Amino acid sequence: MKLRFSLKYLTEWGESLFVVIEYVCSDGRSRRSEVRMDTADGCLWAVETSAIDSRRHPVTMFKYAYQLRNNNGDVLREEWNLIPRIIPYHASNDYVMLDSWRDIPLQQHLYTSAYLATVHGSMGERFVPLDVALFRKTILFSVSAPQLSKGQAVALCGSHPVLGNWSTSRYLKMQYSGQTMWMLPVNAIGIDRQLEYKFVVVNEETGDFVAWEEGNNRTLDSSQSADGQVTVCDGGLLRVCESMWRVAGVAVPVFSLRSAHSYGIGDFGDLKLLVDWAVATGMKAIRTLPVNDTGAFTGQMAVCPYDIMSVNALNPEYVDIDALGDLPDRAAMVTFHKQRMELNAMRESNHQAVWRVKSSFLRMYYNEFGSAITSSDGYREFVDANHHWLADYAAYCLLCEANSSTDCSRWPGFGEYDKKAVDSFCAERCSEARYIFFVQYLLHCQLKAASDYARANGVFLMCDIPIGVARNSVETWVHPGLFNLDSQAGAMPDAEWPNGQNWGFPTFNWQSMMADGCRWWRDRLARMSAYFDAFSLDHVLGFFRIWEIPAGSLSGRLGHFSPSLPFTADEIERFGLRFRKVLFTKPFVNDKVLDRLFGLHAQYVRDNFLVGRGYNIYDLRPEYDTQAKVARAFEGKSDENSLWIRDGLMRLLEDVLFVEDAHRQGCYHPRIYAYREPVFEALGDDDRESFMRLYGNYFVQRHNAFWGWRGMKVLAAITGGTAMLACAETLGAIPDCVGPVLDALRILDLEIQSMPKQAGMEFAHLNANKYRGVATFSTHDMAPMRLWWEENPERTQRYYATMLQKDGRAPLKMPAFIAEEVIARHLYCPSMMCIMALQDWLAVDAGLHNPDTRAERINVPGSAFGGWSYRMHIDIERLVGDVKFNEKLKLMITRSRR
Repeated sequence: MKLRFSLKYLTEWGESLFVVIEYVCSDGRSRRSEVRMDTADGCLWAVETSAIDSRRHPVTMFKYAYQLRNNNGDVLREEWNLIPRIIPYHASNDYVMLDSWRDIPLQQHLYTSAYLATVHGSMGERFVPLDVALFRKTILFSVSAPQLSKGQAVALCGSHPVLGNWSTSRYLKMQYSGQTMWMLPVNAIGIDRQLEYKFVVVNEETGDFVAWEEGNNRTLDSSQSADGQVTVCDGGLLRVCESMWRVAGVAVPVFSLRSAHSYGIGDFGDLKLLVDWAVATGMKAIRTLPVNDTGAFTGQMAVCPYDIMSVNALNPEYVDIDALGDLPDRAAMVTFHKQRMELNAMRESNHQAVWRVKSSFLRMYYNEFGSAITSSDGYREFVDANHHWLADYAAYCLLCEANSSTDCSRWPGFGEYDKKAVDSFCAERCSEARYIFFVQYLLHCQLKAASDYARANGVFLMCDIPIGVARNSVETWVHPGLFNLDSQAGAMPDAEWPNGQNWGFPTFNWQSMMADGCRWWRDRLARMSAYFDAFSLDHVLGFFRIWEIPAGSLSGRLGHFSPSLPFTADEIERFGLRFRKVLFTKPFVNDKVLDRLFGLHAQYVRDNFLVGRGYNIYDLRPEYDTQAKVARAFEGKSDENSLWIRDGLMRLLEDVLFVEDAHRQGCYHPRIYAYREPVFEALGDDDRESFMRLYGNYFVQRHNAFWGWRGMKVLAAITGGTAMLACAETLGAIPDCVGPVLDALRILDLEIQSMPKQAGMEFAHLNANKYRGVATFSTHDMAPMRLWWEENPERTQRYYATMLQKDGRAPLKMPAFIAEEVIARHLYCPSMMCIMALQDWLAVDAGLHNPDTRAERINVPGSAFGGWSYRMHIDIERLVGDVKFNEKLKLMITRSRR
C-alpha cells in the first residue's frame, strides 16, 4: 500500500530532503529504501511511495527518519533518532505521516541510560510499536513522555466528543510502547473538521487527572482522511516540566582503588565496593579513567591509561583475582596470598609487578578451569559477538610477543594487516589465542557484573574515552587509513607549557573516518555502553581541531592546527609579506644566532653539525635536520656541554616563520610564537607588521566558523547513536565555536572553578554554571583540592577572600571545614552533575584524608617522572563502614537536592 510523508523544513538552494525507510518483515529481516522528497516552495516537502512488501514474509512495521542532503548526495543533517519513529504496518491500509523535523530535545538527558538507571532503575528497554486495532479511518497518536514519574500515564483529551470534549474525566488513556513512547489509535469516522487536542498526565492506577500539558492546543485537520487510511500524528515530546535531575558522584581511577582483597591495584571487583559507598553517601555517579588495555600481553605495558593499544579490549590488570576463587594447588595459593599481602601493603601502584603476579595466576587458572569455561554458553556467546575484534587483538598480542616488538613494520609477513593471514595465524596458535579470549571474557563478566550491580542500586558508571590511541597498537595496525601516522597529536604551547605537549599519538584522518559515518567511533561507544551509562570525551577540542606535530619533531612549537586553513604563497603576499620559501621555512642560522645560542661552542657546532650556504648562512646537515635525529645523536650523553649543544640544535630547528603542510604542498602555517625567533628579527619593519597581521588572522579570526562546522559534523556523527550521557573535557584555550556546538548537541561541559572560561577572570562563580555541565574542583591532570590550596599561597589567599568571602589570612593547609564548604558550594551550583575526586571528598574529614597531600596527585602532564601510581591510603571497606562520615556526606548531598 502507499505511504505518504510530509513535513515543513526551510531549505537553501541545492539542498533536498530524503526520507530513509526501513521495512521490518515477519522473519526479522529488514529492507531499506531512500526516497527523495519534493517541494514547490522549499519549505513544505512531501513524497508518496509504495511499501516494499513480501507475501512470504510480510512487513510488520516500518521505521523512518529524515535527512538533509546536498546536490552531491552528502548528508548535511540528520534527525535525532535515539527514539526512532516506528509504525505498525497493515498491508490493507495507506499511511499518511504528518511530521515535524526532530531536533535533539533540550531534555536529551532524560533519554540516557544514566538517567534511567538512577531514576527508574530500568535499562535496555526498547520501543516496539503495539499491534493496535485499526478502524476504517484511523488517527494514530504518539508522544514521548520521559518526564513522567513512577505511576503516571499519558492520556488524550480534545475538542471532539470522541476525545472527551475537553472533559478531564473523559480522556482516552494511551498505551505504553516502551522507551518513553505512548501510542493510541482513534476511530476517525465522524471527525470531519479541524481537531484540537492536548496530551494530559493521569494517575495510572486510580485514573485521576494530574496535569494538562503546557502550550497552545495541538491541531489536526482530519477532513481529508479517506477510507483505509491511517493518519500518523507524531506528537514529539510531551510538553510538561520535568523534575530537575541533579546528581553527585565520585571520580577515581580503577587502579587507585584499594580493598582488603586487592592485588596491589584496584580491580573491577572493587567497583562493587565503591558502589556500596556511593549508595551509603547518596551519590549516583562513579567516574573512572579509561579501562582499555595498554599492552599487558605485548611485553611493553604502558601505565598511562590513555596510552591504549585497543579500543575494545579491557585492561587485564583489572581482573579480580579474588573473585575467581582458589587454585587446587594449595602451595601456589599460599604464595599468591603472600604476594597479594606484599603488593597490597605498597603505598603506590606498581603496575608491572602487579601484572607479573596476576599473569602467573591467570595462566594457572586457565590450565585448571579454562576448558570448562571456554565450553560454556556464555563464553561462546561472548566470542561470537566480539570475534570481529578479538581475533585481531589476539593476533597483535601474539605477534608482539613473537617478534619482541610492538612495531608491526618489524614483523616478517605481517607488516601490513591481512584478515586471512590473521585468522590463519590465530588458528595455528589456537591455544595461545584462546587464552587471550579467555582473559577478555573474564574481564567482560566482572565489569558487566559491577555495572549491573551499580544500575540495580541506582548508580551509573562513567568512563573517559581517550582522544587517541598508541602509535603502535591494534588500531593503527588494523585501520592504518584512519590515522595520520606521519603526525603526532599534542597541545599547543602556552604560558604553562612553553614547548607545548607532544603526546605521541597519531592524529585522526577525519576524511577517512567520516567516509562511513564514523563507524569506528560508533562501534567503540557501543562496546563501552555495555558497561557504562555516561562517558567523557577526552580533549574534546581535538574533535574540532588538534595540535598536529610532524613526526620528526619533539617540541610542540613546530606544530599547527589540523584541520586548518593554511595560507598559500599568494595569500601571504596579499598581507603585504613577500614570500621567500627558503628564508621562511628553513631554520634561519647565521653567525649571530650561533654565537647567541652556543657561545664558546659555536665553532664546534659550525664544524660538526652545519653546512655553509653562503653569506654566513648555514643549513643543518641531513643527519641532524629534525629534532628526533638530534635526540638520537645525543642519546646517552649527559654531560653539560652535550646537553647545551643538543638543546641549541633543537632551538635552531624551531627558528622558522612558517611550517609547510605535509599533506598540501604549497600551503603554509605560521609557526606559533615565531615573532620571538631570530628569523623574525631579520625582517624589516614593514614585513614584521605584515607577518603579525597574518599571524593574528590565523590564530584568532580565520578558523572559528570552520572549526564550528567541523566539530558539529564530527561530534553529531559520533554521539548521535548512543544512549549514554555524553560529556566533554574542555580545558585550555577553547575557541568560541566549541560552546555552541556542545550546547546544540546536548553534550555536558566541564566546569572547573579555578579554570574559568571567561577571559580575564581568575576564578569562576559557581552560581553562573550552566545546567548542562559537570562541576568539579580538579581533574586527574590537576592537583587535588588540598594540594592546590598549598601550591600557591597568594592565589589561595585571593580565592579565600573573593570566592569564600572570608576575612583574614588563609590557612597554609586546607582545614576539613574549608574543604567541606568548598564541596558544598559545588554541590549547590546549578550544574547537572557534581563529580568530585575521591581525594577531595576525603578532605572533608581530617581523620580520613592522606597526611601526605602530594601523594594524592594522579598525574602531572609533561612530567618525566612517571605518575599514574596514586592509590587510596585506606581500604574501601573502611569507607563503607564509616557511618558518621557517610551520613555527613549524604546530608550535604541531600540538602543540595542532588
